[in-house]
Amino acid sequence: SRYTFMQEGWHYELESLDSPLTINGIVYSEMKGVYSSADIMLDEYSLRSLFPDTIYKYDSGGDPKEIPNLTYEDFLKFHRRFYHPSNSFIWFYGDDDPEQRLIFIDEYLKEFEKKDIESAIPSQPILNEHRKITKPFMAESSSSKGMITVNWLFPDLHDQKLRLSFMILEHILIGMPGSPLRKALIESGLGEDIAGVGLEREIRHMFFSTGLKGVDVNNMPKVEELIFEVLNQLVKDGIDKDTIDAAINTIEFRLRENNTGRFPRGLSLMLRALTFWIYEADPISVLMFDKQLTQIKEELSSKDFSFEQMIKTYFLENLHRTTVMLKPDPELKKREEMEERKRLDEIKSKMSVSELKKIIQDVQELRKIQQTPDSPSALAKIPVLELKYVDRENKKIPLQLLKKEPQLLFHDISTNGIFYIDVGFNLKGIEQKYIPYIPLIAKALIEIGTKKQDYVKIGQRIGQHTGGIRRHILVDQVREEDDSCFWLFLRGKSLISKVSELMDIMRELILDVNLNNKDRFLQLVLEEKARFEKNLLPSGHDIVARRICADLSESGWLEEKTKGISYLFFLRRLSELIKSNWDQVYSDIIRAYEWIINRKNMLINITCPQNEFERHEKEIDEFIYAVPDSERKSFEWKRETTIARPEALLIKAKVNFVGKGASLYRLGYKFHGSSLVITRYLRNTWLWDSIRVQGGAYGAHCIFDRLSGDLVFVSYRDPNIKKTIESYDKSSDFLKNIELSKRELTKAIIRTIADIDAPLLPDAKGFRSMRYYLTKDTEDVRQKMREEVLETQVQHFREFSDVLFQVKEKGIIKVMGPEENVAELKKEIKELNQIDVMK
Repeated sequence: SRYTFMQEGWHYELESLDSPLTINGIVYSEMKGVYSSADIMLDEYSLRSLFPDTIYKYDSGGDPKEIPNLTYEDFLKFHRRFYHPSNSFIWFYGDDDPEQRLIFIDEYLKEFEKKDIESAIPSQPILNEHRKITKPFMAESSSSKGMITVNWLFPDLHDQKLRLSFMILEHILIGMPGSPLRKALIESGLGEDIAGVGLEREIRHMFFSTGLKGVDVNNMPKVEELIFEVLNQLVKDGIDKDTIDAAINTIEFRLRENNTGRFPRGLSLMLRALTFWIYEADPISVLMFDKQLTQIKEELSSKDFSFEQMIKTYFLENLHRTTVMLKPDPELKKREEMEERKRLDEIKSKMSVSELKKIIQDVQELRKIQQTPDSPSALAKIPVLELKYVDRENKKIPLQLLKKEPQLLFHDISTNGIFYIDVGFNLKGIEQKYIPYIPLIAKALIEIGTKKQDYVKIGQRIGQHTGGIRRHILVDQVREEDDSCFWLFLRGKSLISKVSELMDIMRELILDVNLNNKDRFLQLVLEEKARFEKNLLPSGHDIVARRICADLSESGWLEEKTKGISYLFFLRRLSELIKSNWDQVYSDIIRAYEWIINRKNMLINITCPQNEFERHEKEIDEFIYAVPDSERKSFEWKRETTIARPEALLIKAKVNFVGKGASLYRLGYKFHGSSLVITRYLRNTWLWDSIRVQGGAYGAHCIFDRLSGDLVFVSYRDPNIKKTIESYDKSSDFLKNIELSKRELTKAIIRTIADIDAPLLPDAKGFRSMRYYLTKDTEDVRQKMREEVLETQVQHFREFSDVLFQVKEKGIIKVMGPEENVAELKKEIKELNQIDVMK
């Protein structure tokens, strides 16, 4: 309906005839958030620059300046033209009967007549000229740092062999810490971190985009010159064979493992197939990589093919190239707001009184519709699984504690020929001033180099012989204890045949790391800082949630110190301190490292089949007993209390991230499994309706950590602040007198069980089981929780309203947004502490 378009897309709002005209809508708010992120816009402008003649020159999400030009009639016309089964792609995944699939499809398709729909995206005509584009982005007045990418258009992506070749070439150039192009850019000192999407291979043409962020605007031409200097040098001198081997092995390992994390494999395969299918190419060829990969290897051996020739053809001789520069403009945000205000005022001035009244009436009608619940007959059309078909018992993950000192955990799980190992060090009791160093030390272990090999060579070895080694800082609360779980992990994997090489590499990384490398450590700090700043807006809700939890539990405090705003401020200070006093920084790093790397507080977590573990048990023991074993002092931590106040994190943006939370256990709540059903239900009903549907935010969450007891409300890309906080506070009233049909209650329970039973791949199973062990989250406890979830009643919802009332009264408010938006909240909360995140 038109009101759905108003809600999900955009609409004018007017409180009264004398009020200023404004715009609201879910997608409109989302895209205002997108356009506030310089990093996202750099990638968007880079894409558009290469496609001046196709639909890729437009933003698929919608430019906020253009969204209000879309009429409901045009929207319907577009839908009628393209949203028809004749223009659809139907995908099945699983072991169900193919005949039944056809019967199922027929029930749907027989209602439609076949139509000829022209929806093909044409190829972009090749440009024989280099184009330069300069755009502004929102920045502080003192900033002189910008971003730059150099971008090349490649052929259509329908040749799977060429596509695989480009995937390998991308890894050669920028995929590893020591990749020649990445290394040259980072070590140049011209910027802080690499920019660009790398290889884009999911649209009509492949393209490549790379550059630097944090670049002085006067040095941008030097970045472009350096990129071409490196590419020319690689063609002239050749690419290191070890780099090529590492890239091929890494890409092949990824393809064979097909590790999609928590994302369903069936959907992942569908999306990969669609990259060929929607362009009328063979959808299966993109999934069958063996033949093409073998051809690439054979042609490399016979010299019939080379990556150097690819660089020459597709980079150096390719004239379809653009350079995109983003330069800081401290007045941009103010200017755009003034332009929008002027535009809206002009629109309003041309409207008649009856038109203005119509806007007021439409908004009132929209709000009425939004506040009207779906009818029982409409809800009854949605199929619901009956509870009797849900397993009463949790799925158990195999776990054996093979050693206690140091702890050795083993999970006998089929892994399709892959060996997974997590090497952890307990960080509880480390001197407090070293806590924010932990993520950097973990990064350095893998990326700074060793006393035997520099980071380029050790990176090549990782790529040649393993499926990758990555850091992981594990922070959790120990169940029913005022204690946290704080570990540094290196997580490695390899083919079973390569376990010896994997263990040798991990031993060298941990025991022979060369931390006394000022220039490289500074590069790692600047990379970390730049990536954090890049994620400020895309992950604004996480930033706010961590800031709230910092005062609620020790685990929340540790998360903030190692992943929150406190960590960003630490990185900024540290980057300057390294330049002025490296000796002090190195002293801190080495003291922390020597405290951490200790067999007394070590844990090994292994996931693979039993027989494969037994084959390599001796090598694992040798690795364990090579780690030093010495006494160390344990320090007490003193958590800061200044953070326990209402707070506004100020950013240059057009949207807000609004949070409020409290520790339920401090408020006297005793955990019951029904709370998982209730908080999930709140997110999908009350918060969805009041904050997204009615408020225009892109999303809102109710996050409850059952181990720490921390409950946080947080919104995402939100045009409001006060209204959103009011919605959080009314959650208690929503639950107080709630009426739930058996059907709706069953749906809520099943969705919660689906979260608990979310499928895990072998490596995730092993790591999850280890987390259960470390947090004392036993099988019995989790089984009791499951039973309480399944037995949730309406009364539990009503009882939980009392808990949320206490959150309303005693919860901590934290928001992130622009200063002018926060000003409204400052009037009501005089003690609101404001922190400028951009400085």
